[in-house]
Amino acid sequence: MPYQTRNLGRTAFSLTTTGVPLPRTIAPVFSLLLATGILLTGNGMLGTLIPIRAGIEGFLPTTVGMIGSVYFAGFLVGCIATPHLVRRAGHIRAFATFCGVAAAAPLIHALTADPLIWSLLRVLTGFCFAGLYMVIESWLNEQSTNETRGRLFSAYLIVNFSALTVGQFLLNTADPAGFVLFAVGSIFTSVALVPVAMTTSVQPMPIQSARIDIKALYALSPVGLVGSFVVGLANAPFWTLAPLYAAESGLDTSGIALFMSAAIIGAALAQWPIGRLSDRMDRRRVIVAISLGAALGEIALALAGGSGIRELVLIAGFVFGVSALTLYSVVVAHMNDHAQNENFVAVSGGLLIVFSVGSIIGPTAASIGVGTFGMASIFVFTAIVHLAFAGYTVWRIATTPALTEAQRTDFVAVPVAQVQPLPTELDPRAVDDPDSSTPAEPERTL
Repeated sequence: MPYQTRNLGRTAFSLTTTGVPLPRTIAPVFSLLLATGILLTGNGMLGTLIPIRAGIEGFLPTTVGMIGSVYFAGFLVGCIATPHLVRRAGHIRAFATFCGVAAAAPLIHALTADPLIWSLLRVLTGFCFAGLYMVIESWLNEQSTNETRGRLFSAYLIVNFSALTVGQFLLNTADPAGFVLFAVGSIFTSVALVPVAMTTSVQPMPIQSARIDIKALYALSPVGLVGSFVVGLANAPFWTLAPLYAAESGLDTSGIALFMSAAIIGAALAQWPIGRLSDRMDRRRVIVAISLGAALGEIALALAGGSGIRELVLIAGFVFGVSALTLYSVVVAHMNDHAQNENFVAVSGGLLIVFSVGSIIGPTAASIGVGTFGMASIFVFTAIVHLAFAGYTVWRIATTPALTEAQRTDFVAVPVAQVQPLPTELDPRAVDDPDSSTPAEPERTL
């Protein structure tokens, strides 16, 4: 799949661009988007519920951090294994298998409070959800065209942000110390199979693997590759440990849901203006500004946690979301500015590997100081990470010339789901090259 720099007309920013009307764009893939929304709602709720329940069960913060780390390890393995599983069983059978295992895991969480069993369950859950998302994304990509991909991607983003937010508020429907919320998470995962099983869309071509060369990607764009690692290193502790921080800050279950939603909404609102800004200047300068903003938000979170003032915690969470949860979009755009002649999927796959490695390390590393300094120390850790990355990027700006405006590609927003940094095939920048005599084959990262 050759990468090229065709002007996309900012299609990723709007659902009302000219061409095929939105209802006709969405209709063929409505069942797949519905399945995505159901999955993200349940998994978003479970992602917050599990650390809350772990705190209720008396797990040490370092144990919760390790449970978060193995989730991302399972996700990485799932990305590697899913193409082989889909080629063997087909999309619907693979999807059904992933749903079955992922639906059983929450119920087992409710039956035992053994950290080792929870860790094994999170590995399986990460593995399964990587497979579920990859199946849906490859299917969505198969149903899109160069004319509809931008609007379909926008619809995908709306589903992503909306479902994650709804998932947080599901925490208010029952006691986190009980069985009901785990059952609700299991139900959502099970029901997500129905739209996919009943879809009349033709199954896509088998998911293919792409050859990844991390060393070559670093040579292509050091800031892009290091930034992907930094995002995993700093964001994964938020998804894993922030609910414990919010609880220690005095928030009840509804307050924790508001806190997590504030960060998600902040990211949703900031993606497009930050992207437009980065399209108009050296993206590395925007990366520096976002990194400094993330560090500021994290310092505010560390200070607000001990204030006992609910509003300050929520505002700091919103600031964190505006900056830290939007950084990956700009990092990916910067990498793709340099990857004009590279395989788009291989580049995105390399970023995904590095992101996942950072996500595996981040929660455990951030939890080490909690026993001594309290839960607020996780944000001291992530602030140091962002400040170091800002310093590295400033050095790169000083030593390496910026790309011209003609060399930069259009910014495309990225979902903020805990395990889903970038749907590579559906990204509008991956459109087929109209000047290429060889049609692009559907491929998938890893």
